[in-house]
Amino acid sequence: MTELKNDRFLRALLRQPVDRTPIWVMRQAGRYLPEYRATREKAGDFMSLCKNADLACEVTLQPLERFDLDAAILFSDILTIPDAMGLGLYFAKGEGPHFERPVRSAADIDRLPVPDPEDELGYVMNAVRTIRTALDGRVPLIGFSGSPWTLATYMVEGSGSKDFAQVKRMLFDEPRLMHALLDKLAQSVTSYLNAQVAAGAQAVMVFDTWGGSLTPRDYKEFSLRYMSQIVSGLTRENDGRKVPVILFTKNGGQWLADMAGSGCDALGVDWTTDLAVARAMVNDRVALQGNMDPSVLYASPERIRDEVKQVLASYGNGTGHVFNLGHGIHQAVDPDNVKVLVDAVHEFSAPFHRTT
Repeated sequence: MTELKNDRFLRALLRQPVDRTPIWVMRQAGRYLPEYRATREKAGDFMSLCKNADLACEVTLQPLERFDLDAAILFSDILTIPDAMGLGLYFAKGEGPHFERPVRSAADIDRLPVPDPEDELGYVMNAVRTIRTALDGRVPLIGFSGSPWTLATYMVEGSGSKDFAQVKRMLFDEPRLMHALLDKLAQSVTSYLNAQVAAGAQAVMVFDTWGGSLTPRDYKEFSLRYMSQIVSGLTRENDGRKVPVILFTKNGGQWLADMAGSGCDALGVDWTTDLAVARAMVNDRVALQGNMDPSVLYASPERIRDEVKQVLASYGNGTGHVFNLGHGIHQAVDPDNVKVLVDAVHEFSAPFHRTT
């Protein structure tokens, strides 16, 4: 077991004392970096990049060479599981992901396999192992998956959607079918994340991108229920360390108290909820991650630094805060502004952790 040189991120997730607030950035390896664009071009296309362990490792490490980040996150895609289920994932230029064979019927759901993470998804585990070796204990590695509800939205719609017409039709008209699909996805996500932990991921995160499209009643029944099922089945200790679990529902601030009861260690918070409010809602039962508006990174360095101060102050004193954006970094952001953000978090956060 390689000793971690910087475990600030893991300690904060477990609400243990830290010297300053850790930071990583959603989509920190991405198109805003010219070196990422060069590597992606070398790979040929996005999924080829994801499936090449050496190139996935290369782009995972690129932001760590530029910025003093406290964690790396596996470079992959949230749709790896549906792809491994044989739905024919492809990316149309300028249109995002599409599936050749959407899931619309009981027969479609019955045909779906629960993928073997070391077989159909072995390329992801190879990437995790390659990245862990290359990191050599520099910072922890985060593994991740999409949530069952979010994966189901893509699988039933056949692509991204603005109105979720097909998946909500199934939810309202055929709830038993919806539950059958979500249960199969929860099983798949659980085995997938456990395999990532076995391969070397030191924390895991579930991205519920589309949970905020649901009513409060339906969110609890069709999204949170299955994330809670996943949390209960996850490996929570490996290599002599606890493996923290983060749940993130975009536009889900109103449900943070319910989410805190899932058994997770931390909750992601987007920029539509003040961290002080979020902290009161969860009553310090879990750590919080977030939550600067990604668009602040288009502003001047002075304005970015000021926003960092405000986000830190909104969380307040004590541990249990991981600084992040409220969602992923935009592709047109200047990398120099990301450095301003990261350095400002480390510069301004120490006073919030003093015990005397």
